[in-house]
Amino acid sequence: MTNFNKADDKVRIQESINLLKNIYPNAKTALHFQNPLELLIATMLSAQCTDEIVNKVTKTLFKKYKTAKDYATANIKELEEIIHPTGFYHNKAKNIIKTCKMLAANFDSKVPKTMDDLTKLPGVARKTANIVLSNAYGIIEGIAVDTHVRRLSNRLGFTKSQNPEKIERDLMAIVPKKVWFNFTNLLISHGRKICKAKKPLCHECILSKLCPSAFKFSK
Repeated sequence: MTNFNKADDKVRIQESINLLKNIYPNAKTALHFQNPLELLIATMLSAQCTDEIVNKVTKTLFKKYKTAKDYATANIKELEEIIHPTGFYHNKAKNIIKTCKMLAANFDSKVPKTMDDLTKLPGVARKTANIVLSNAYGIIEGIAVDTHVRRLSNRLGFTKSQNPEKIERDLMAIVPKKVWFNFTNLLISHGRKICKAKKPLCHECILSKLCPSAFKFSK
């Protein structure tokens, strides 16, 4: 692993952002949604699952359940059957129903617009809350850390943690706030195409000269 001066992280991350913007000018969430509730449900389903599978599932799901009250009163077995392909469907169904009961009881069936309120919902951590706030409401409170962001930020040497909240704090300290929203989408795009989990394509990577892990993976 090549050594980089920690003091240069802000410079490296800005250079990385500029390069990624050129490659992925239209980077955005791949989840399909029409309103904040659909985005919340889709993001909850995306845990340990690809967005492609989630989008196939929600195509059916969103036709059957349209409001928080629909989910709150859903038959859990029927819900589990629909979301089964996303994995961990027992817990996901349970959390979706509990969350939507809370939305109906405490938030007039609307998805809240604050980090504090969102993270009180069952199955909703900061990643999901950040995605909902930024994509549904244009509110930027942090950086959504999914599996791609965790992997790339570690490989690029911007954090040494595997804890999503610690990674988010590390990134927020060096990523300009004006690009917090786009930063997640850029890393996700690059993670899917180039910096893959099992075998990153370092020889094709535009960030290789900025990445302390490039030499290790290019052996």
